[in-house]
Amino acid sequence: MNIINKLTIRHLKKNKRRTMVTIIGVIISVAMVMAVATLGVSFLDLLKRQTIADNGEWHVQYKNVTSDQIKAIEKDGNTKDLILSSDMGYAMLEGDEMTDKPYLFFKGYNEEGLEQFPIKLSSGRLPKAANEVVVSDHLAKDIGINYEIGAEMTVEIGNRMMQGEPAPLLQNYSVQRGEEGYLENLEIHTTETFTVVGTIERPSWEEPWAPGYTVINYIDQENLNQAVNVDAVVVVKDLNRSIFKESEQFAQQNDIVGVGYNDELLRYYGITDNDNLHTTMYSLAGIIIAVIVIGSVSLIYNAFAISVSERARHLGMLSSVGATKKQKRNSVFFEGAVIGLISIPIGVLAGLGGIAITFMFINTYIADALGTSVKLEVVVTPASVLVACFISSATIFVSTYMPARKASKVSAIDAIRQTQDIKLTGKAVNTTKLVRKIFGLEAEIGLKNVKRNKKRYYATLFSLVISIILFLSVSYFTNNLSRSVEMSQAGTDFDILVSGSNGDISDLESLVHTEGVTGYSLQKTVQLTSLIEQDKFTEELIAVIEKENIELQDGRYPYYVNVYGLSESSFQEYADKAGTDAVTYRDLEDPKAIVIEKISYQDYEASKFVETKSINTKPGERIELQFTDYETNERTMLAGLEVGALTDEVPMGTNTARVGGLDIVVPIETLDAILNEKARNEVQSYLYLNSSDPMKTQEALEEVVPSSMYIYNVFQNREREQQMIMFLSVFTYGFIALISLISIANIFNTISTSISLRKREFAMLKSVGMTPKGFNKMINYESIFYGVNALLIGLPISIGVMYLLHRSVNETFEYGFSLPWLDIVFVIAAIFVIVSSAMLYSISKIKKENIIDGLKQENI
Repeated sequence: MNIINKLTIRHLKKNKRRTMVTIIGVIISVAMVMAVATLGVSFLDLLKRQTIADNGEWHVQYKNVTSDQIKAIEKDGNTKDLILSSDMGYAMLEGDEMTDKPYLFFKGYNEEGLEQFPIKLSSGRLPKAANEVVVSDHLAKDIGINYEIGAEMTVEIGNRMMQGEPAPLLQNYSVQRGEEGYLENLEIHTTETFTVVGTIERPSWEEPWAPGYTVINYIDQENLNQAVNVDAVVVVKDLNRSIFKESEQFAQQNDIVGVGYNDELLRYYGITDNDNLHTTMYSLAGIIIAVIVIGSVSLIYNAFAISVSERARHLGMLSSVGATKKQKRNSVFFEGAVIGLISIPIGVLAGLGGIAITFMFINTYIADALGTSVKLEVVVTPASVLVACFISSATIFVSTYMPARKASKVSAIDAIRQTQDIKLTGKAVNTTKLVRKIFGLEAEIGLKNVKRNKKRYYATLFSLVISIILFLSVSYFTNNLSRSVEMSQAGTDFDILVSGSNGDISDLESLVHTEGVTGYSLQKTVQLTSLIEQDKFTEELIAVIEKENIELQDGRYPYYVNVYGLSESSFQEYADKAGTDAVTYRDLEDPKAIVIEKISYQDYEASKFVETKSINTKPGERIELQFTDYETNERTMLAGLEVGALTDEVPMGTNTARVGGLDIVVPIETLDAILNEKARNEVQSYLYLNSSDPMKTQEALEEVVPSSMYIYNVFQNREREQQMIMFLSVFTYGFIALISLISIANIFNTISTSISLRKREFAMLKSVGMTPKGFNKMINYESIFYGVNALLIGLPISIGVMYLLHRSVNETFEYGFSLPWLDIVFVIAAIFVIVSSAMLYSISKIKKENIIDGLKQENI
């Protein structure tokens, strides 16, 4: 080690406080970069594992293969695992009743497929021979058909076909049916006899609207069923971007008709031609790392700039005895290297430890927040470690470059005289007389010092401004998330929704007695049309007609009418709220309806919330209803309803119409009576429930509700969104806390070192009569100048960033822009606390300094 490097290490040891602050700042910045890189890799790993849990692990699918082609795929050098899969087709269930799930859906796998795909056994065992099957256990629960283990089933299997459609309908297409029966039929291609060897839970790929109950059988590779198409699903050994080209070439060489890919899983591996996910994640990580680097460069640059200022006299003396520019420059780079060698390994470990602890905390929320069944695990890759080390090394190099250049240019004479740091005129430090008049001489001296040390002043100011912007922006972003969740749930007055099957409420009626239910509304709904006369138009509708130049039909406007048919008890409760007698609405010969007079909706163009009338009518008037067939545009007159009452109350679970729409409520019997066959096919049935324990109620419902029905737990969704906000808050506030630590370390380092370098100045002021009170006053005013200027710059920029965030959210949620005054007050207080603390800490170190010693001292 040469003499200059030895002097550099001695200087680092001598200035332990500043060295430790710099090392801690670098450790924090390295830890943050490592944490961001690890988070990105770990989150992608979570998505991969969740996709595998949902859909199995596979990469390439060769469609409709033969025995010879299967053997060729097995021999291919890039084949790791070979899975055989087939959609054998559908068999009709027993019974003549029309339902939304009238089939058994037969799907086959070989042994590898049964292991790789997410098949959860409920009882018995998985099939091991071509004549063995396992059936879904919810088949017995839904329709009472119970296949005992050991029982045999003989079925005719075929494809679902619609007239005029060349391709068969798949499992993701719901049953196609019309007024008189099914619009599809089965084209039988094989008759098979199977033995039931077990039952399975409903597979994740079987959606609630799927037309068939899943039955899984075994594919015997040696004896393939020639009547059934078999697909070869491959897990490849070497996964890279050439997978698309290589698989297509292999398919051509072996006359394979089609190739498919597990696009979602490949996307998470970064293997796709159009990868918005990776672009988004890398962009977000890049922005976060850029902010970290900016904050870190500010801290590290200041540390080395101050170090060069402190060592200027020594560098000048070295220059006078022959030290070259290169040696002086390299001494600063060497200082950076020493700090880097200490800080980077500790920072990498701290980042991994911090993200591991964070994952332990958020894994309690992540399943609800993201709807996943797997947990976040810390995944460390060589690339993420190298990226963190490279970025951190580059940050240190950039931070040391300018101070190193400055050190190389220090002349011996200037360094020894110490005239290189402050070169300014009286004009540069000129202050207005107003400052002295209002605040006194001490404030003027403090302001002159701020102007005299502009580089250090700007460095400190930059750190303060960054802290202000980050804190307010992140706080506003998190508050906006919470507000958006509240708005998305606004008007939701139920906990659980169960949707029925094509207007049939018979299955829903028994659910109102489920455990925990405290209130319910059972209803059917259909959208009809009514031609309304001009004298009933509202001002808002007239404005819309004029603005959009809508042509009336014989002077009438076609209102869309949402008709809600409520069950007897639900209608009785609703009529009581509306202040009318429910009995008067039971007459099917002269039907009456309750009209919801007031509508509430968000006008996004006008950026305002609108509450207005839906129609100008009164009890006793009639509303003629029509059914519109939107395929043929044919309108059919249904019935006229008398307006029985007007109300502002809406049924549970209902949102009002917009301008040009109308909501009316009738008993279910009235709705059934006025509809024709075509209109009945458009009816939807719903059960809205309130519960004392929505999660237990959902579990109870899932035990009895057929798989063709849909259960939507609004309470769980609300909780999930709150968990997501908590999940994001952990990262956002953790990030801002660490960035603030870097900024605070920077502020403390800059201010305390600045104070230490001014020992001679303070000693001179004391020697000419400045009292301790006046001295404290001067320091306090300097703190105020730092804080006020930081706020004058930071607050407007923060408000601008918050407004941009508001505008981005406004695309979805419309509400006025308002400042987070509580957060702003907190920031103002925090800034003055940080600056004052740094000042007081620094002053406490030199308060007891002797005036003579201070005057004699030329530097630290």
